Amino acid sequence: MNTSKNVISAPTAEMTDLLKRSGSANRTESLEATHQLAVALQEPLRQGVLSGDIATDIFETINLAPGSTPEFPLDFLAPGTEKDFVAYSVPNHGRIPERYVEGDFVMVPTYEIAASIDWTLRYARDARWDIVSRALQVLQSSFVKKTNDDAWHTILAAAVDRNILIYDADAAAGQFTKRLVSLLKTTMRRNGGGNSSSINRGKLTDLYVSPEALEDVRNWGVDQIDEVTRREIYNAEDGSGAIARIFSVNLHDLDELGENQEYQSFFTNELSGTVKSGDTELVVGLDLSSNDAFVRPVREDVQVYEDDNLHRQRRAGFYGWAEHGFAVLDNRRVLLGSC
Repeated sequence: MNTSKNVISAPTAEMTDLLKRSGSANRTESLEATHQLAVALQEPLRQGVLSGDIATDIFETINLAPGSTPEFPLDFLAPGTEKDFVAYSVPNHGRIPERYVEGDFVMVPTYEIAASIDWTLRYARDARWDIVSRALQVLQSSFVKKTNDDAWHTILAAAVDRNILIYDADAAAGQFTKRLVSLLKTTMRRNGGGNSSSINRGKLTDLYVSPEALEDVRNWGVDQIDEVTRREIYNAEDGSGAIARIFSVNLHDLDELGENQEYQSFFTNELSGTVKSGDTELVVGLDLSSNDAFVRPVREDVQVYEDDNLHRQRRAGFYGWAEHGFAVLDNRRVLLGSC
């Protein structure tokens, strides 16, 4: 059976036949068809959850074997101890100094998330795939929304715990400037440990801003960029990537960031965070140069099942669950700014 990712929006003849039979008045036939439909849709729904969220590109997914413990080792080089690990001059009569280190670990708890959706049997009987597919998209988006929120709440909590906020003191309130990008880059470097030639040294690779902040780039004047670059930005289409990178830093616009938006409200109301006095928007910088900080242990991926208790109500539907967790193992990889 075709279980490609597009099967939800563009069903095959076999899928349409299953949908019709799931709306049968014969309970046995209806339940059997609904079960086969759930099996066929599980993989495309699972793929849709992974591709639709705004956390997959940040967190490394680690599938846990049954019975395994989600323990992750922490770096021997803890924040603030970088200068303690140095070599010494050894005198003619003397031994090499000893340095004892003991690794620590953190256990990331996993938890279940679940969602369900259902529809009347007459939609299935009449093969109204347009309605059923929309219901399945709602089921998919339920998992996506929960994954997005949990991932970004973890990131913001780690950033607040780091307690560093960068801002451009010369910028107008709410104005996103290239100087702010420079300041974030420098701060990430200065507080990442090591020196200029250190391996895996922290650096700013990705910056998450509001759509309004990204639009500020289009309005930069000649005091910010030259005329050639201004023309390229002016003629660039949305999604073209022409203004998606500044100083080797990838820019991502999130609808959830911005004044009075969901994630910024979570930052201020739930985490008691604040932006600089006079500023209005939060900016989140991440170091994604190495997979050593952002982890998502998965105990069980999205599983979808048919709900066989709905037939008496002349309804059909699916429910599903997954089990995962989120953690930021090193908050030096997160940095906040405001504009």
